[in-house]
Amino acid sequence: MEPTEVWRAIDVQRDELADLLEALSPDEWEHPSLCPGWRVRDVAAHLTMAANASGAEVLWEIVRARGDFNRMIQDSAVRRARRPTAEIVATVRATVGSRRLAPRTTVYEPLLDLLVHQQDIVRPLGRRRDMPLAEAQAAATRVWEMGFPFGARHRLAGTRLIATDVDWTVGEGAEVCGPIAALLLTLSGRTVALSELTGPGLDRLRATSGTPRPAP
Repeated sequence: MEPTEVWRAIDVQRDELADLLEALSPDEWEHPSLCPGWRVRDVAAHLTMAANASGAEVLWEIVRARGDFNRMIQDSAVRRARRPTAEIVATVRATVGSRRLAPRTTVYEPLLDLLVHQQDIVRPLGRRRDMPLAEAQAAATRVWEMGFPFGARHRLAGTRLIATDVDWTVGEGAEVCGPIAALLLTLSGRTVALSELTGPGLDRLRATSGTPRPAP
């Protein structure tokens, strides 16, 4: 996907995320997400940060976290999550049309953030949200190419990932096949979609899959 297409897709995902959050019950807002230690509320709040925080704000958050990136992400999300749910929803909806990027990121990061974190929200709630194929493919490619924080290329060395619903293959070694959405979740450290994958490399993949990360 070209950057202009990605931005359009991001706007769609942000708008649909706001609709999803608006429909949640108070109990669902407080329900644990797939990210360890994060409620649905914390994940939703995290998704407002990239389009709203300035470089100076991000730097201050890093200083407050004493240089610990994951702690910075955690602390900033929890602070933002203290706001009323209606305000969080309104902030998400207000990001539609924003072209601001977090420092040292590309247009693909907010896309993968939205796709993956929405699954972090809906799956523990027993809700379903399908990923659009082209967007999931673009996000999976980005996760594979980037190093920090997922380290997918290194973590999944010796495995060949093959999507069964789009033309997408990465890696070398024992094959693992499945829907691109399940592969994206696995690449980003989630184990929840491993049951949707098949192939001789699956046991190796299970052994190397990590813990869900709250960032990027």
